[in-house]
Amino acid sequence: MTAASDIDPLLGHVSTADLAAMTAQLGRAPRGAVAVAHRCPCGQPDVVRTVPRLPDGTPFPTTYYATCPRLTSAISTLESDGRMRAMQDRLVGDHALAEAYHRAHERYLADRAELGHVTEIEGISAGGMPTRVKCLHVLVAHSLAAGAGVNPFGDEALAALEPWWLTPCSSADPAAAADPDGPVAPDAPDDFEALAPKELL
Repeated sequence: MTAASDIDPLLGHVSTADLAAMTAQLGRAPRGAVAVAHRCPCGQPDVVRTVPRLPDGTPFPTTYYATCPRLTSAISTLESDGRMRAMQDRLVGDHALAEAYHRAHERYLADRAELGHVTEIEGISAGGMPTRVKCLHVLVAHSLAAGAGVNPFGDEALAALEPWWLTPCSSADPAAAADPDGPVAPDAPDDFEALAPKELL
C-alpha cells in the first residue's frame, strides 16, 4: 500500500517513486498523470493515464500514454513496417473487426470521461480510432491498460512486439522515449500475461 506521504495531491494516486521513474523515462516530469495504468514485467511503469486537460490548460485526448523508452522503441519498429496501413485496409472488408475497433473507441471515451469533460476533444479518442489506424503507441498503451479483448489492433501489435523488458529501461535512457513532449493513468490490473504471446513470457 502506498503511504499517504508518497501521494502528490496534484497528480492523484502516483507514488513519488513512480513519478521519479516516469521522469527518468521521459526526460522530464510527467504532466497530468492520474496513476500508473500498467507496469512492465521489470516492475517500472510503462503506461500512465492522464487527465484530458493538462495543468497548463491544453486539451489532451491521449488518456493512456506509453512511457517506457524500450516499449516505445519497439512499437516504433512496428510502425515502420507498413502494418498500420494494412490494419486500416482491413477495417473496410471486415465488419466484425470494424465493430470491435469502434467499441474500443467508445471504451476509450468512457475511460476518459471518468476523468473529466473537455469540450474541445469531445467524441475524439486517440490513435485514429474508430476509422483509422494512426498510432500504434496509443493502441498498444490502450491494450496494456484495459486488458486483452478491448482494442483489437492494440492486442495485435502487442503480440508482435519483441520482449522489450529483457533490457529494462531503468532510468538511464530517457532519450530513447518516442515523444519527449507527451505527458505521462488509476492503477489497473496487470493483464500482460493475457496480452503477450506465451513465447515472450
